[in-house]
Amino acid sequence: MAVLESGENYLEAILMASNVKKDVHAIDIVNMLNFSKPSVSVMLKKLRDDGYIEIDDNQHLHLTKKGLAIAKKIYERHKILTKILIAIGVDEDVAEDDACKIEHDLCDETFEAIKNYYNSKMKND
Repeated sequence: MAVLESGENYLEAILMASNVKKDVHAIDIVNMLNFSKPSVSVMLKKLRDDGYIEIDDNQHLHLTKKGLAIAKKIYERHKILTKILIAIGVDEDVAEDDACKIEHDLCDETFEAIKNYYNSKMKND
């Protein structure tokens, strides 16, 4: 079953939080995404049931192999799209928000073309 955009946001948030702190809890996702505790609990249960995350006895969130693959993919898209938008003159905060909207809708072929173009431009500048 494919994970929906909202699920991708949760997986990305778990990855980002785990880059900053050792133990990630649901409250960290509540604070990062600015969602209610009940909404986060429902989505985390769904992601766990679908095999994207594991929740240990201490309520720490862990990405499974397939959850990590999706989180890394979305996070890479977010970072590159944000950099591109900033490079063309978009305000940093707006670029972050817009990158989050765009990252989910691009097909792999389009994103790879954008990434390759960006990388070639960065090497030549």
